[in-house]
Amino acid sequence: MKRVLIIGAGGFIGGFIAEESLRRGYDTWCGVRPSTSRRFLSDPRLHFVELDYDSPSAMARQLRGALPEGEKWDWIVYNLGATKVMVYSDFNRINYQYLRHTIEALETAAMMPARFLYMSSLSALGPCDEKNYEPYRAGMIPCPDTRYGTSKIKAETVLETTPGLDWIIFRPTGVYGPHEQDYLMMVKCIDRHWDFGIGFRKQLLTFIYVEDLATAIFDALERGKTGKKYIISEPRAYTQKEFRRIVSDALGGKWVIPVRLPLWMAKAASVVAEKYGVFQMKPSTLNTDKYKIMKQRNWNADPSEAQADFGFVARHSLPEGIRLTVEAYRRDVEIARAAKKAGKGGKE
Repeated sequence: MKRVLIIGAGGFIGGFIAEESLRRGYDTWCGVRPSTSRRFLSDPRLHFVELDYDSPSAMARQLRGALPEGEKWDWIVYNLGATKVMVYSDFNRINYQYLRHTIEALETAAMMPARFLYMSSLSALGPCDEKNYEPYRAGMIPCPDTRYGTSKIKAETVLETTPGLDWIIFRPTGVYGPHEQDYLMMVKCIDRHWDFGIGFRKQLLTFIYVEDLATAIFDALERGKTGKKYIISEPRAYTQKEFRRIVSDALGGKWVIPVRLPLWMAKAASVVAEKYGVFQMKPSTLNTDKYKIMKQRNWNADPSEAQADFGFVARHSLPEGIRLTVEAYRRDVEIARAAKKAGKGGKE
């Protein structure tokens, strides 16, 4: 039985990674902060180790203390990261420094795994061809234009320059599925008959359903090549109009009013939302860094290397994945309504 440690196991993607690890029969451990929600980590077969990402020496002690002396994890999946922050320096601290601290801790504890899979992002590569819409490919030279993407490429460099570490890097496109919040905002808007987009030029979007990403992680650990970077995506792109129609159909054929905002207006809204987030002391989904990602016209992606090396297949097309996401969304709405009704009943 392989022993797997998932660092950054809390939250949307982490829960699905842990579930897939258990499904395959692995001894599954979750690396979390003391404050991390375990909402999606409720299976009693899971083991936990609490980690102090700010201190490599403390992490080394915590890792050593989790297992019997001389033992270690066979594989580590590093899923820790921030996609939105209140202060941009936090991208560097969370996405880059925490990974560097983790590698230092593993070296100090003499617990380097046989394989280490790092969850990066297409944003690490920067903008793609917006003239001919050629897809992202694994061998592209990175040129990130966002603080988020820069922090990811810096983290990738840590792995590449660590002697004796057998790493695999995933660069997934937009990950969606039950409980994910950013795409859920788009679903909610369409449920209310509105679809907001920015820019008037054609935009190609790509997606990967979260269960397909979790499956790909363990297929790569089992059969992929170390020292390689893989793009993980459904092998076709969609326009905003196609995405809107797919979501509308999943919601029962809702009529939708498409609204296209010019880039200057979207940028102004991003600035305002960012400053409001700082005022509220919480990160805003819409900000000037995210604006650069949203205005990008080409997210077409080529996952052929992952297909060739470990048989990657996106089993859920966007219509099927959105159907499952909408079903989960509706269940959550019904649960919230029932809880609210029960609360009112108790007061009466």
